[in-house]
Amino acid sequence: MPLRALIFDVDGTLAETEEVHRAAFNATFQDFSLPWHWDIALYGQLLKITGGKERLRHYAQGIGAHLDEALIAQLHARKNTLYGALIARGGAPLRSGVMDLISRAQQQGLRLAIATTTSRVNVDVLLRANLGADADRCFDVIVAGDEVARKKPAPDAYLKALADLGLPAAACMAFEDSANGLAAGLAAGLRVVVTPGIYTQHEDFSKAALVLPDLSQFSLSMDI
Repeated sequence: MPLRALIFDVDGTLAETEEVHRAAFNATFQDFSLPWHWDIALYGQLLKITGGKERLRHYAQGIGAHLDEALIAQLHARKNTLYGALIARGGAPLRSGVMDLISRAQQQGLRLAIATTTSRVNVDVLLRANLGADADRCFDVIVAGDEVARKKPAPDAYLKALADLGLPAAACMAFEDSANGLAAGLAAGLRVVVTPGIYTQHEDFSKAALVLPDLSQFSLSMDI
């Protein structure tokens, strides 16, 4: 079946955003007078838990701290505000090859979509910071983590993106950076191209259709 759409993950795939997220989490902890600091090693482990609220809940439970749902929501909202400010100042440019692939796909009449576990507000600020006036018309479909019941590695975001596109999985290709994302794409029946991020270099991508250092080495003419 001919390729008709590309579906992108966001964090680590479109841009290396995880260090910006980590900085925003740590600044939030300071703002709320919490004696916590997530260093690179710890955050690498916490990234196995998809979703910011889920990550906060998991960490608190692991250290025996009590966070009620209202406080989790407050922490997460503050983190997103700080993240947005950092991104707006140019904190996470698009990864190599991303913009060129988007342009080539549009020239060939392919549709573009996003399927991510991050919040919609985070998607919007990243796209605006990097695409400017084109941000609102670049992607035909955007499915964020706060729009589905289950986050990756569950396939919910991809299944909703396919439904919103009105296309079968065989007509689409997904782009990911993590094992959780790969699992989600595969569970939705998609071919998945992986460009590992700074936190996912060590993960198992043996079931990916293709693994590349970045999307500058990807061609739409590749037979995968």
